[in-house]
Amino acid sequence: MNSESMMKVYIETYGCQMNLADTEIVLGILSRSGYSHTNNEEEADVVLLNTCSIREHAEEKIRQRLGKLKRRKTSKPELIVGVLGCMAERFRDTLLEKHTVDVVVGPDEYRRLPQLVEKAIYGVKGVGVRLSRTETYDDIIPLRHEGISAWIAVMRGCDKFCTFCVVPFTRGRERSRSLDSIVKEVEQLTLNGVREVTLLGQNVNSYRDSNHDFADLLKAVALVDSSLWVRFTTSNPQDMSNKLIDTIAKYDNVCKYIHLPVQSGSDRILDKMNRAYTRDHYVHLVRKIREVIPNVAITTDIIVGFPTETEDDHLRTISLMEEIEFDGAYMFKYSPREGTPAFKLGDDIPEFVKTRRLGEIISLQQKISQEKNNSLVGCILDVMVDGPSKKSDLQLSGRTTTNKTVVFSSNNVQPGNVVKVNIESASSATLFGRIEE
Repeated sequence: MNSESMMKVYIETYGCQMNLADTEIVLGILSRSGYSHTNNEEEADVVLLNTCSIREHAEEKIRQRLGKLKRRKTSKPELIVGVLGCMAERFRDTLLEKHTVDVVVGPDEYRRLPQLVEKAIYGVKGVGVRLSRTETYDDIIPLRHEGISAWIAVMRGCDKFCTFCVVPFTRGRERSRSLDSIVKEVEQLTLNGVREVTLLGQNVNSYRDSNHDFADLLKAVALVDSSLWVRFTTSNPQDMSNKLIDTIAKYDNVCKYIHLPVQSGSDRILDKMNRAYTRDHYVHLVRKIREVIPNVAITTDIIVGFPTETEDDHLRTISLMEEIEFDGAYMFKYSPREGTPAFKLGDDIPEFVKTRRLGEIISLQQKISQEKNNSLVGCILDVMVDGPSKKSDLQLSGRTTTNKTVVFSSNNVQPGNVVKVNIESASSATLFGRIEE
């Protein structure tokens, strides 16, 4: 494909950070084949949707978006529309038949995307949805936009098979990139001005490259540049080792923030979810983390309304939240996913009950988050500057090593700078302050 006929690709990303990282891999693959990226959908020759299947609401958004693209193709029939990611894996036939999609590509077949798009130009619909035991895209250079932060996928897939989760079926089994390739990528990113990296995996704790585990990888990345902030997500409580906890504590540039999904405070529900740990195990793990890593921030995921969840199960979740006092939480109603073991249990909790229970845990978490943030008023915190705040160009926004968002005024600092901010007030979601002169 020569420069005069270079086709322009517009891509929308839905869902988790893994999808954001995958979008950069896709753009890297397409760029290598002569396609150019555009942020203007109207000038695009190819529109790709990188999709999420974690909940029904996420899938419904994609269906609505595809409806709009179907209408657009009536006025521009040469437009190529593709669906990537988890929905491609789950609904390939439906997407091709009902939504006039031209290309359907799952998370392990992105290398075939240029070939499939080429065929679609000539009216041949393309499908690539085979799962792989080996694909890690280790040799692909992601196409990233300039910025101070970068996502790095260090492993793909998941072997946990939580009964509510589609990931093992849409992203396949666990496999890890080599430690050396990740370190080399981090080294190049620091040369390009990146000041913060986030290591990604469905369960990063399961990372394994020969004799190297995730703690070894975290150490190796931290040693690349002592001024580089290193984050990671997501951790499974089942695999949070003492070695990993000690490594987080040892290196100052490894951020003191752990996202540790608990999902429920009821042992009965945890067993039905196949989470492979108990409430007591989780509580003791958090205590261990807080003993070894002072001032660590811990956030979590919680699902309400899982099949057969009783009021007592719900109250156990509330009591766990009160006992742990999470810094924050992502809280959801249970969403049945066809093909998962939990789907066979039936969705037996009425919607109004789910709504009430969700409202109760959200209200409790906001109260806890407010108290946690209030305790930081008067403290001076290191903040890495992200850029202008969302609400005002006159203020800047950044994050602490514990992943707290901080808003402050300044005219003299740039994104990537680390500044000391005196915290003067707080909401449940944000800290506000001024730079220490």
